[in-house]
Amino acid sequence: METGLNLSIWLVVTPNVLLLDYAGPAEALRMARDMGANFTLYTCAPQETVSTTLDIGLSGLAPLPETLPSTSLVIVVGNGNEEEDHQTAGANAVVSWLKKVPLPDTRLASICSGALLLAKAGYLAGHRCTTHHSLLKALAMAEPAADVEVDRVFVDDGRILTSAGISTGIDLALHIIEQYAGAQLAARVARRLVIYQRRGPNDPQLSPWLAWRNHMHPAVHRAQDAMASEPAKGWTLEELAARLFVSARHLSRLFPLHAGIGLVAYLQQLRIAMARDLLKNAPNLSVERVSEQCGFGSTRDFRRVWQLHADGTPGQARDSLSRAAMVEKPSASHPC
Repeated sequence: METGLNLSIWLVVTPNVLLLDYAGPAEALRMARDMGANFTLYTCAPQETVSTTLDIGLSGLAPLPETLPSTSLVIVVGNGNEEEDHQTAGANAVVSWLKKVPLPDTRLASICSGALLLAKAGYLAGHRCTTHHSLLKALAMAEPAADVEVDRVFVDDGRILTSAGISTGIDLALHIIEQYAGAQLAARVARRLVIYQRRGPNDPQLSPWLAWRNHMHPAVHRAQDAMASEPAKGWTLEELAARLFVSARHLSRLFPLHAGIGLVAYLQQLRIAMARDLLKNAPNLSVERVSEQCGFGSTRDFRRVWQLHADGTPGQARDSLSRAAMVEKPSASHPC
Protein backbone atom coordinates (compact mmCIF):
# COMPACT_ATOMS: atom_id res chain seq x y z
CA MET A 1 0.00 0.00 0.00
CA GLU A 2 1.16 3.52 -0.76
CA THR A 3 1.80 5.39 2.48
CA GLY A 4 0.75 9.00 3.00
CA LEU A 5 -2.67 8.59 1.35
CA ASN A 6 -5.66 10.30 2.92
CA LEU A 7 -7.55 7.25 4.14
CA SER A 8 -11.19 7.50 5.23
CA ILE A 9 -11.88 4.77 7.79
CA TRP A 10 -15.47 3.83 8.56
CA LEU A 11 -16.00 1.65 11.65
CA VAL A 12 -19.45 0.08 11.29
CA VAL A 13 -21.20 -1.06 14.48
CA THR A 14 -24.49 -2.89 14.97
CA PRO A 15 -26.67 -3.51 18.05
CA ASN A 16 -24.97 -5.44 20.90
CA VAL A 17 -21.53 -4.61 19.54
CA LEU A 18 -18.70 -6.34 21.40
CA LEU A 19 -17.07 -3.29 22.89
CA LEU A 20 -13.44 -4.45 22.72
CA ASP A 21 -13.92 -5.39 19.06
CA TYR A 22 -14.71 -1.73 18.48
CA ALA A 23 -12.67 0.17 21.07
CA GLY A 24 -9.38 -1.72 20.57
CA PRO A 25 -8.84 -1.07 16.86
CA ALA A 26 -10.61 2.32 17.05
CA GLU A 27 -8.18 3.58 19.70
CA ALA A 28 -5.16 2.23 17.79
CA LEU A 29 -6.29 4.02 14.64
CA ARG A 30 -7.12 7.19 16.59
CA MET A 31 -3.65 7.19 18.15
CA ALA A 32 -2.11 6.77 14.71
CA ARG A 33 -4.13 9.72 13.42
CA ASP A 34 -3.06 11.85 16.38
CA MET A 35 0.56 10.88 15.73
CA GLY A 36 0.40 12.06 12.14
CA ALA A 37 -1.27 9.35 10.06
CA ASN A 38 -3.44 10.84 7.33
CA PHE A 39 -6.58 9.11 8.58
CA THR A 40 -10.12 10.42 8.89
CA LEU A 41 -12.12 8.29 11.31
CA TYR A 42 -15.87 7.76 11.44
CA THR A 43 -18.02 5.48 13.55
CA CYS A 44 -21.30 4.81 11.80
CA ALA A 45 -24.33 2.63 12.36
CA PRO A 46 -27.84 2.04 11.03
CA GLN A 47 -29.15 3.99 14.04
CA GLU A 48 -27.89 6.84 16.18
CA THR A 49 -27.47 4.72 19.32
CA VAL A 50 -26.55 1.03 19.64
CA SER A 51 -26.33 -1.24 22.65
CA THR A 52 -23.08 -2.93 23.66
CA THR A 53 -22.09 -6.12 25.45
CA LEU A 54 -21.30 -4.09 28.58
CA ASP A 55 -24.87 -2.78 28.91
CA ILE A 56 -23.89 0.76 28.02
CA GLY A 57 -24.84 2.48 24.81
CA LEU A 58 -22.81 4.05 22.03
CA SER A 59 -24.55 7.28 21.02
CA GLY A 60 -24.01 10.11 18.58
CA LEU A 61 -23.14 7.65 15.81
CA ALA A 62 -23.00 8.85 12.22
CA PRO A 63 -25.50 7.31 9.79
CA LEU A 64 -24.30 4.82 7.22
CA PRO A 65 -23.04 7.09 4.42
CA GLU A 66 -24.88 7.14 1.10
CA THR A 67 -21.55 7.31 -0.73
CA LEU A 68 -17.93 6.64 0.15
CA PRO A 69 -14.91 8.64 -0.98
CA SER A 70 -12.22 6.87 -2.93
CA THR A 71 -9.48 5.39 -0.78
CA SER A 72 -11.83 4.27 1.96
CA LEU A 73 -11.60 1.41 4.41
CA VAL A 74 -14.76 -0.06 5.94
CA ILE A 75 -14.29 -2.07 9.14
CA VAL A 76 -17.29 -4.14 10.22
CA VAL A 77 -17.16 -4.73 13.97
CA GLY A 78 -18.29 -7.92 15.73
CA ASN A 79 -21.10 -8.62 18.16
CA GLY A 80 -21.62 -10.39 21.44
CA ASN A 81 -24.16 -12.97 20.26
CA GLU A 82 -24.09 -13.18 16.49
CA GLU A 83 -26.82 -15.83 16.25
CA GLU A 84 -29.34 -13.31 17.57
CA ASP A 85 -27.57 -10.03 16.80
CA HIS A 86 -27.23 -10.72 13.09
CA GLN A 87 -30.97 -11.22 12.78
CA THR A 88 -31.76 -7.68 13.91
CA ALA A 89 -33.00 -4.97 11.59
CA GLY A 90 -29.75 -3.09 12.22
CA ALA A 91 -27.55 -5.96 11.08
CA ASN A 92 -29.73 -6.53 8.02
CA ALA A 93 -29.46 -2.84 7.17
CA VAL A 94 -25.67 -3.07 7.31
CA VAL A 95 -25.66 -6.07 4.96
CA SER A 96 -27.88 -4.19 2.49
CA TRP A 97 -25.60 -1.14 2.75
CA LEU A 98 -22.51 -3.28 2.14
CA LYS A 99 -24.06 -4.67 -1.03
CA LYS A 100 -24.72 -1.21 -2.48
CA VAL A 101 -22.31 1.46 -1.31
CA PRO A 102 -18.64 0.33 -1.23
CA LEU A 103 -16.71 1.21 -4.39
CA PRO A 104 -14.43 -1.17 -6.29
CA ASP A 105 -11.43 0.42 -4.57
CA THR A 106 -12.99 0.33 -1.08
CA ARG A 107 -11.14 -2.07 1.19
CA LEU A 108 -13.29 -4.12 3.54
CA ALA A 109 -12.23 -5.42 6.93
CA SER A 110 -13.90 -7.27 9.77
CA ILE A 111 -13.35 -7.80 13.44
CA CYS A 112 -14.48 -11.16 14.85
CA SER A 113 -18.06 -11.99 13.81
CA GLY A 114 -18.11 -9.01 11.46
CA ALA A 115 -16.79 -11.50 8.91
CA LEU A 116 -20.21 -13.16 8.86
CA LEU A 117 -21.78 -9.90 7.73
CA LEU A 118 -19.16 -9.56 4.97
CA ALA A 119 -20.03 -13.11 3.93
CA LYS A 120 -23.75 -12.32 3.85
CA ALA A 121 -22.98 -9.33 1.64
CA GLY A 122 -21.13 -11.59 -0.80
CA TYR A 123 -17.58 -10.31 -0.34
CA LEU A 124 -15.72 -13.41 0.84
CA ALA A 125 -16.19 -15.82 -2.07
CA GLY A 126 -12.77 -16.78 -3.39
CA HIS A 127 -10.96 -14.93 -0.59
CA ARG A 128 -8.79 -16.14 2.25
CA CYS A 129 -10.35 -15.05 5.54
CA THR A 130 -10.68 -15.85 9.22
CA THR A 131 -12.78 -15.07 12.29
CA HIS A 132 -13.00 -16.01 15.96
CA HIS A 133 -12.17 -19.69 16.49
CA SER A 134 -15.68 -20.41 17.75
CA LEU A 135 -17.19 -19.10 14.50
CA LEU A 136 -15.00 -20.75 11.88
CA LYS A 137 -17.60 -23.38 10.95
CA ALA A 138 -20.31 -20.75 10.80
CA LEU A 139 -18.18 -18.64 8.45
CA ALA A 140 -17.49 -21.61 6.18
CA MET A 141 -21.23 -22.33 6.04
CA ALA A 142 -22.08 -18.68 5.39
CA GLU A 143 -19.72 -18.60 2.38
CA PRO A 144 -18.72 -22.07 1.15
CA ALA A 145 -16.57 -20.49 -1.57
CA ALA A 146 -14.36 -18.73 0.99
CA ASP A 147 -10.96 -20.09 1.99
CA VAL A 148 -11.41 -19.99 5.77
CA GLU A 149 -8.08 -20.15 7.63
CA VAL A 150 -8.38 -21.70 11.05
CA ASP A 151 -5.33 -20.57 13.00
CA ARG A 152 -4.69 -16.98 12.04
CA VAL A 153 -4.63 -13.77 14.06
CA PHE A 154 -5.70 -11.93 10.92
CA VAL A 155 -5.67 -12.48 7.18
CA ASP A 156 -4.83 -9.84 4.59
CA ASP A 157 -6.13 -10.96 1.20
CA GLY A 158 -5.74 -7.71 -0.66
CA ARG A 159 -9.07 -5.93 -0.73
CA ILE A 160 -10.40 -8.06 2.15
CA LEU A 161 -8.92 -8.08 5.65
CA THR A 162 -10.37 -10.23 8.43
CA SER A 163 -9.32 -10.82 12.03
CA ALA A 164 -10.00 -13.35 14.76
CA GLY A 165 -11.46 -10.58 16.85
CA ILE A 166 -11.37 -9.44 20.47
CA SER A 167 -7.73 -8.44 21.09
CA THR A 168 -6.64 -9.39 17.55
CA GLY A 169 -8.58 -6.45 16.21
CA ILE A 170 -5.69 -4.37 17.56
CA ASP A 171 -3.21 -6.55 15.63
CA LEU A 172 -5.17 -5.89 12.46
CA ALA A 173 -5.29 -2.16 13.20
CA LEU A 174 -1.50 -2.07 13.64
CA HIS A 175 -1.14 -3.89 10.32
CA ILE A 176 -3.35 -1.29 8.64
CA ILE A 177 -1.36 1.54 10.23
CA GLU A 178 1.87 0.01 8.95
CA GLN A 179 0.46 -0.33 5.43
CA TYR A 180 -0.82 3.22 5.16
CA ALA A 181 1.42 5.21 7.51
CA GLY A 182 4.61 3.18 7.79
CA ALA A 183 6.23 0.70 10.16
CA GLN A 184 7.78 3.35 12.41
CA LEU A 185 4.44 4.92 13.24
CA ALA A 186 2.88 1.49 13.77
CA ALA A 187 5.66 0.71 16.24
CA ARG A 188 5.03 3.99 18.07
CA VAL A 189 1.34 3.16 18.39
CA ALA A 190 2.17 -0.34 19.65
CA ARG A 191 4.46 1.10 22.30
CA ARG A 192 1.74 3.57 23.31
CA LEU A 193 -0.67 0.65 23.66
CA VAL A 194 1.97 -1.32 25.61
CA ILE A 195 1.65 -4.17 23.13
CA TYR A 196 4.44 -6.60 22.30
CA GLN A 197 5.29 -6.25 18.63
CA ARG A 198 5.31 -9.43 16.57
CA ARG A 199 8.98 -9.88 15.81
CA GLY A 200 11.15 -11.48 13.18
CA PRO A 201 13.69 -14.29 13.59
CA ASN A 202 16.58 -11.89 14.20
CA ASP A 203 14.96 -10.14 17.16
CA PRO A 204 15.81 -11.04 20.77
CA GLN A 205 13.65 -13.73 22.26
CA LEU A 206 11.13 -13.45 25.02
CA SER A 207 11.41 -15.56 28.13
CA PRO A 208 10.84 -19.20 27.12
CA TRP A 209 7.68 -19.15 29.22
CA LEU A 210 6.25 -16.55 26.84
CA ALA A 211 8.08 -17.14 23.57
CA TRP A 212 6.90 -19.19 20.58
CA ARG A 213 3.27 -18.44 21.40
CA ASN A 214 2.70 -16.11 18.47
CA HIS A 215 0.28 -18.44 16.71
CA MET A 216 -3.37 -19.43 16.93
CA HIS A 217 -3.30 -23.24 16.81
CA PRO A 218 -5.20 -24.60 19.84
CA ALA A 219 -3.59 -28.06 19.85
CA VAL A 220 -0.07 -26.63 19.82
CA HIS A 221 -1.00 -24.24 22.64
CA ARG A 222 -2.30 -27.19 24.66
CA ALA A 223 0.96 -29.06 24.12
CA GLN A 224 2.90 -25.99 25.25
CA ASP A 225 0.63 -25.59 28.27
CA ALA A 226 1.24 -29.20 29.29
CA MET A 227 5.03 -28.95 29.02
CA ALA A 228 5.14 -25.56 30.73
CA SER A 229 3.11 -26.87 33.66
CA GLU A 230 5.59 -29.73 34.27
CA PRO A 231 8.84 -29.04 32.43
CA ALA A 232 10.76 -31.64 34.48
CA LYS A 233 8.38 -34.43 33.49
CA GLY A 234 9.78 -37.02 31.11
CA TRP A 235 7.48 -36.06 28.26
CA THR A 236 7.35 -38.25 25.19
CA LEU A 237 5.97 -37.33 21.82
CA GLU A 238 3.47 -40.17 22.07
CA GLU A 239 2.15 -39.01 25.47
CA LEU A 240 1.63 -35.44 24.32
CA ALA A 241 -0.03 -36.58 21.12
CA ALA A 242 -2.41 -38.82 23.06
CA ARG A 243 -3.42 -35.86 25.24
CA LEU A 244 -4.24 -33.85 22.13
CA PHE A 245 -6.00 -36.72 20.33
CA VAL A 246 -3.64 -36.52 17.37
CA SER A 247 -1.00 -38.89 16.08
CA ALA A 248 2.61 -38.50 17.16
CA ARG A 249 3.60 -37.97 13.54
CA HIS A 250 1.03 -35.22 13.12
CA LEU A 251 2.14 -33.45 16.30
CA SER A 252 5.80 -33.64 15.28
CA ARG A 253 4.85 -31.80 12.07
CA LEU A 254 2.31 -29.44 13.63
CA PHE A 255 4.45 -28.13 16.48
CA PRO A 256 7.38 -26.60 14.56
CA LEU A 257 5.06 -25.42 11.78
CA HIS A 258 3.06 -23.21 14.14
CA ALA A 259 5.36 -22.57 17.12
CA GLY A 260 8.45 -22.02 15.00
CA ILE A 261 10.58 -24.31 17.17
CA GLY A 262 10.92 -28.07 17.50
CA LEU A 263 9.12 -29.80 20.34
CA VAL A 264 12.33 -31.12 21.95
CA ALA A 265 14.07 -27.75 21.68
CA TYR A 266 11.03 -26.05 23.23
CA LEU A 267 11.06 -28.39 26.22
CA GLN A 268 14.81 -27.88 26.59
CA GLN A 269 14.33 -24.11 26.65
CA LEU A 270 11.75 -24.46 29.43
CA ARG A 271 14.10 -26.64 31.45
CA ILE A 272 17.01 -24.24 31.01
CA ALA A 273 14.76 -21.37 32.15
CA MET A 274 13.75 -23.43 35.19
CA ALA A 275 17.41 -24.18 35.89
CA ARG A 276 18.28 -20.48 35.73
CA ASP A 277 15.63 -19.77 38.36
CA LEU A 278 17.00 -22.47 40.65
CA LEU A 279 20.61 -21.37 40.17
CA LYS A 280 19.59 -17.84 41.08
CA ASN A 281 17.15 -18.48 43.91
CA ALA A 282 18.34 -21.76 45.46
CA PRO A 283 22.10 -21.27 45.90
CA ASN A 284 22.36 -24.27 48.24
CA LEU A 285 21.36 -26.69 45.49
CA SER A 286 24.27 -28.33 43.70
CA VAL A 287 24.43 -28.28 39.92
CA GLU A 288 23.73 -32.03 40.03
CA ARG A 289 20.57 -31.46 42.08
CA VAL A 290 19.43 -28.65 39.79
CA SER A 291 19.92 -31.02 36.88
CA GLU A 292 17.69 -33.64 38.51
CA GLN A 293 14.95 -31.19 39.48
CA CYS A 294 14.77 -29.81 35.94
CA GLY A 295 14.29 -33.20 34.33
CA PHE A 296 17.71 -33.81 32.77
CA GLY A 297 18.85 -37.40 32.63
CA SER A 298 22.31 -36.56 33.95
CA THR A 299 24.52 -33.61 34.83
CA ARG A 300 26.42 -34.26 31.63
CA ASP A 301 23.20 -33.99 29.64
CA PHE A 302 22.31 -30.80 31.52
CA ARG A 303 25.64 -29.18 30.60
CA ARG A 304 25.30 -30.28 26.99
CA VAL A 305 21.83 -28.76 26.63
CA TRP A 306 22.96 -25.64 28.50
CA GLN A 307 25.69 -25.07 25.92
CA LEU A 308 23.06 -25.28 23.16
CA HIS A 309 20.85 -22.58 24.63
CA ALA A 310 22.94 -20.47 26.99
CA ASP A 311 26.40 -18.98 27.40
CA GLY A 312 29.10 -20.27 29.73
CA THR A 313 28.39 -23.07 32.16
CA PRO A 314 25.71 -23.59 34.83
CA GLY A 315 28.32 -22.86 37.51
CA GLN A 316 29.32 -19.58 35.90
CA ALA A 317 25.66 -18.67 35.50
CA ARG A 318 25.10 -19.32 39.20
CA ASP A 319 27.86 -16.87 40.11
CA SER A 320 26.58 -14.10 37.82
CA LEU A 321 22.93 -14.66 38.73
CA SER A 322 23.74 -14.61 42.44
CA ARG A 323 25.61 -11.32 42.05
CA ALA A 324 22.68 -9.87 40.11
CA ALA A 325 20.26 -11.02 42.81
CA MET A 326 22.32 -9.25 45.48
CA VAL A 327 22.19 -6.03 43.48
CA GLU A 328 18.42 -6.36 43.02
CA LYS A 329 17.73 -6.74 46.76
CA PRO A 330 16.77 -3.41 48.38
CA SER A 331 18.90 -2.26 51.27
CA ALA A 332 17.34 -2.70 54.71
CA SER A 333 18.10 0.95 55.50
CA HIS A 334 16.66 2.15 52.18
CA PRO A 335 13.36 0.31 51.70
CA CYS A 336 11.55 0.62 48.39
